[in-house]
Amino acid sequence: MTTKVNEVARSAALLDAANGLALVRVTIGSMFVWVFFENLGKGLYTPEEYAKLISYYIKASHSPAVWKAVMGLMASHAAIAAPMQAMTEISLGVLLVIGLLTRPAAFVAFLFLGSLWISEWGTSWIWELLVSVLACLGLAVGRAGRRWGVDAWLAQRRPSSLWW
Repeated sequence: MTTKVNEVARSAALLDAANGLALVRVTIGSMFVWVFFENLGKGLYTPEEYAKLISYYIKASHSPAVWKAVMGLMASHAAIAAPMQAMTEISLGVLLVIGLLTRPAAFVAFLFLGSLWISEWGTSWIWELLVSVLACLGLAVGRAGRRWGVDAWLAQRRPSSLWW
């Protein structure tokens, strides 16, 4: 009897954790979609505005010199980098909101937001992006798409897949 009660309690706790991860996943995904449309409205995906923003980070941030060199490369190739960033933001947002390929999408979001966090060192509050960066890592580790997402349906067909 005690074993059965423990199993029920454990199942309920796992369900609560899955719901919590799904809520974080949808929130982070919505943030990406919102930021995409906000940046689109500001014209930040045009080569000129994108290069200006990156140049600001190069001048104002406390990023390591090697990272500033990477940002300089991005600014000098803004005609390619700006649309790539736009596609990254909207794609990650949609994938996370619908819970499709959540683990790889969350890991890419972790890397992407981590790169933005490094780019902004000294220009904004240190926790502004760090919480989102670590939340994305938690989503990748926790298989957050297996609740309220397309990945839940896919996992029924192939439960051992590392993609969801």
